[in-house]
Amino acid sequence: MSGLLIAGAGGHGRVVADVAEATGNWSQIAFVDDALAGRGQIDDWPVLGGLADAARYRDDYPEILVAIGDNRARLDWLRRYAAEQLSIATLVHPSAVVSPRATLGAGTVVFPNAVINIGARLGGGCIVNTAAVIEHDCQIGAAVHVSPGASLAGQVVVGDYSWIGAGAAVRQQTLIGAVVVVGAGAAVVSNIIDGQTVVGVPARPLVRGNLGAN
Repeated sequence: MSGLLIAGAGGHGRVVADVAEATGNWSQIAFVDDALAGRGQIDDWPVLGGLADAARYRDDYPEILVAIGDNRARLDWLRRYAAEQLSIATLVHPSAVVSPRATLGAGTVVFPNAVINIGARLGGGCIVNTAAVIEHDCQIGAAVHVSPGASLAGQVVVGDYSWIGAGAAVRQQTLIGAVVVVGAGAAVVSNIIDGQTVVGVPARPLVRGNLGAN
């Protein structure tokens, strides 16, 4: 076993560290985080320095995960670390069910009780949060966040940087574009173009300035 470095020591980073510890795959875990670099430690894990310092610790922590909630920033840092020839880890909680015939991109994290079924393909830096379901043959882009309890039926396609809110449900064979936000509890039954935010049942585009409209 070796060390795992986690970039980002906020709430999401702490959960990632907890999941990493539960796997038993690493003998030591530490953080790098710009805002908390002088903190010493968070919970039981040391904070070694800032985000740009990661390569300095490669001897003791040869693998790294980026635990930044912002989808675009997370992928940007993953690409930077890959360019620095750091080894990007992939993390799956022991209680998650991931088909051996599913594909997870580097830097993806799968949280407790999540399910990823046969033929699903996920890009790098995805978050599959607690109890989320990604059904068979879904195609998920890079740096997508599927929030707790969200469910994607079979053959759903999701573009890069999109965010599927907590408890949302997506009908089979639906196409969701890039940089899309699906609100919590929404029911997506039709395709969504790039850049839209959709809410409600059924999900409809959110019109800014008319949040109270029927």
